[in-house]
Amino acid sequence: MSAESPASGWLVIGRGARIARDAISIRAETSGGPGGQHANRARTRIVATLHLAHVTSLRPNDQARLVEELGPVVRSSASRFRSQGQNREAALEQMRRRLAAALVPPEARRATRPTTASRIRRVDDKRARGRQKRIRQSTEDD
Repeated sequence: MSAESPASGWLVIGRGARIARDAISIRAETSGGPGGQHANRARTRIVATLHLAHVTSLRPNDQARLVEELGPVVRSSASRFRSQGQNREAALEQMRRRLAAALVPPEARRATRPTTASRIRRVDDKRARGRQKRIRQSTEDD
């Protein structure tokens, strides 16, 4: 299921963000790999490319987050179907998912403390290491 609507011309990526369909360039290529002459001649592989600098429909902070997470150019390709239309849908859906995942803010780190038991273990280990070093020291002058 794609959030892209051909009638509306928008790719909805979540959090109220959407990208104009004509900002995404789509190129058809030969898919290559096994499949004989059909794979070598039919241009069914789709490569969708989005230059984030050219997108005007995003808020500046969303655009900055996408550039930071994905880089200035986002590419997505699909060649698993024999149909160019299905591969176009798959490439756009893959791009939509990547953009939506990049827009999710990272979870804030919560500061934690060492547990009481781990502090006791640490001190006990230090004492044991100190005892071992004292035992190894020579008490006689050579």
